[in-house]
Amino acid sequence: MKKTLKDLWLILFGSLIYAVGVNYFTIPNRLSEGGILGITIVAHYLFNWSPGVVNFILNALLLVVGYKFFEKRAFTYTLISIAASSIFMSLTETIEKPLTHDTLLASIFAGLLVGAGVGFVFRSGGTSGGTTILASLANQFLGWSMGKAVLIMDIVVVTGSVFIIGLEKSMYTLLAVYVGAKAIDFIVEGLDERVAVMIISNSPEKVLENITSKMSRGLTVLDGRGGYTGQNKEVLYIVVNKQEIVQLKNIIQEVDQNAYVTAHNVHEMLGKGYKAYKTT
Repeated sequence: MKKTLKDLWLILFGSLIYAVGVNYFTIPNRLSEGGILGITIVAHYLFNWSPGVVNFILNALLLVVGYKFFEKRAFTYTLISIAASSIFMSLTETIEKPLTHDTLLASIFAGLLVGAGVGFVFRSGGTSGGTTILASLANQFLGWSMGKAVLIMDIVVVTGSVFIIGLEKSMYTLLAVYVGAKAIDFIVEGLDERVAVMIISNSPEKVLENITSKMSRGLTVLDGRGGYTGQNKEVLYIVVNKQEIVQLKNIIQEVDQNAYVTAHNVHEMLGKGYKAYKTT
């Protein structure tokens, strides 16, 4: 129940800032967006239709088409997200003046708010509808990041908006879409991003002891062999938060300044002590 309430809070909060980004920055500055949202905004420019209503209708239709690809919880969360974002868009669409007349600022903040809103919904296990449904499938079956999938699909829609909002506004819209994609990846993956470090040292026992005592972290010891010397070596493997990487390097240098250290980003950790596996 606690997890469900947290997920619902993320959906509502994400849907709110998503709507604020659209109605306070995108539409007042006659920008567009990608995907179904972009079609919704263009329909508003052409026919003065309510973005909230059009957003709900189009996303509901797409959700009906793609429902069989989602587990029950993801489908429910996505439905809640579509309803919440549409309601918030309807409640916030009465603004008469933009918060800024600077199109560059508007595109940046529109991208940040819309992208962050979508990211929070993704973290809950749902999607915000539209192309994010397709992006979720691309992430599941093709291994694309959410931001990359949304960016590719959105560019296609933004290109078509040139005939409605003009080339210059479309270029600013592309900036907003790019910023939004980066915001999505930061919210979905960046908050959990860790660094995997492999350490090859002539004093592996001492390095292991210092890391264990000073960082209260467990390490995995792997058996290795030098390709040139043929000597057997112990390779230490540890995963830490990005904020801990500097401390880890300092600890290693205190023991062995000639240690060979490699590090690479890890976007997700599954298993006991980390994130639980998703269940259907």
